[in-house]
Amino acid sequence: MEKELKRELGLIDATSIVAGSMIGSGIFIVSADMSRTVGSAGYLLLLWVITGVITVMAALSYGELAGMMPKAGGQFVYIQRAYGNLISFLYGWTVFTVIQTGVIAAVAVAFANYTAIFFPELQNQMLSIGGSSFVITWKQILAIITIVLLTYSNTRGIRNGKMIQLVFTSAKLLALFALIVLGIAMAFKTNTLMENFKNAWDASTTTVNKDGTINITHLAGFALIGAMGSTIINSLFSADAWNNVTFIAGEIKDPKKNIPRSLFLGTLLVTLIYVLANVAYLALLPLKGDPSAHDTFAQGIQFATNDRVGASAATMIFGNVALFIMAGLIMVSTFGCNNGLILSGARVYYAMAKEKLFLKKAGTLNNNDVPAFALWTQCAWASLLCLSGTYKDLVSYSTFASMIFYIVTIIGLFILRKKEPNAERPYKAFGYPLVPALYILSAIAICAILIIYDGRNTGFALVWVFAGIPVYYLTKKKNLGEG
Repeated sequence: MEKELKRELGLIDATSIVAGSMIGSGIFIVSADMSRTVGSAGYLLLLWVITGVITVMAALSYGELAGMMPKAGGQFVYIQRAYGNLISFLYGWTVFTVIQTGVIAAVAVAFANYTAIFFPELQNQMLSIGGSSFVITWKQILAIITIVLLTYSNTRGIRNGKMIQLVFTSAKLLALFALIVLGIAMAFKTNTLMENFKNAWDASTTTVNKDGTINITHLAGFALIGAMGSTIINSLFSADAWNNVTFIAGEIKDPKKNIPRSLFLGTLLVTLIYVLANVAYLALLPLKGDPSAHDTFAQGIQFATNDRVGASAATMIFGNVALFIMAGLIMVSTFGCNNGLILSGARVYYAMAKEKLFLKKAGTLNNNDVPAFALWTQCAWASLLCLSGTYKDLVSYSTFASMIFYIVTIIGLFILRKKEPNAERPYKAFGYPLVPALYILSAIAICAILIIYDGRNTGFALVWVFAGIPVYYLTKKKNLGEG
């Protein structure tokens, strides 16, 4: 008898995977780059609110699809039912080559970067090939080791993955709540928050010249829209991976109810935390700063050392030891985040293999009833990506590729309403058709702006998606030959 996935995850477990997969390193870092781009407290918070609204709208729309098709593979299954094998293969291909593995690599690299604060030797070069053209550092090796360890843990059974997720998600939520409460409490003792909101809607972009001087360009009209559209990729990355819970639908109890609920609860919780965390940053630090300053307060949010806004904010509460406190928190956060990503991603390749669209062995379960081969295949490719590019590049092309398929999937909601009007829908998308349509329009607008302002990374993502077309036909030809 063929092994089947076991349904061992309840609503709390599912919500933990949604929130835990979303909260990695981004919330502690990306506000620095965003504040340099828009230069105002009002627009910084607005970008985080827009990100949250977009994410919750998408989650509410996915709830209907999750209720209709509570199967392992989630989004892959939804796309296949709406569009057929080619588009669903392109999604799975992109998840494996760019989206899931790219984010796993980026989060692992972030973990290693913050571990290096405790162990600076990790910054050292381990190996170079061709002089300095290709360098491998000990940080990259550590990133790979964490991916291997979490992959091994998840091959031991879903309970292992569940326990790691609950522990690490709970720890980082408590730590973030503490930072938020202490930070906002400081607002009553200083006037930093009030000062940041004196000219809350005067937008500007700040760039640093080679000689250390800065240029400030005031923004209005289309220039402001372009700046907001190009920098929202940072907050979108920080709020991405919420859909991972749909990948493990085959292991969730009462999935028709619990997946839609977990999507809504998880995305709403993280949205509130992200907005409040940025309020805390603005209560502790001035938004604008001096890149040449050695004082944390004078550097502001814009020029926090190495963009570590979370660490700079914590310094205002705990003093110099804050760097190590925040480094430890981010290590916990990224480790737990990657556990959720690794656990979930392999279920997409498992579902693809069942449809003969991936390596056949990926569709098998080990003695612990998990897709171990799919997990190790994902591990191998994500490990290679740790050596391939910078954190920023991995963020840009993986998030843009995700956005493309979120749009495709939610358009599929409309297609299935027309194709299958009588299909069972235990949960119907909230605000249909307005909310799903608003998400589609918003996401298309963001993607269009990104193509204009970040052509290199978005171009790479698009080329990689379309590169899957010949791979699909080669796979189909091979399967016909075997048949």
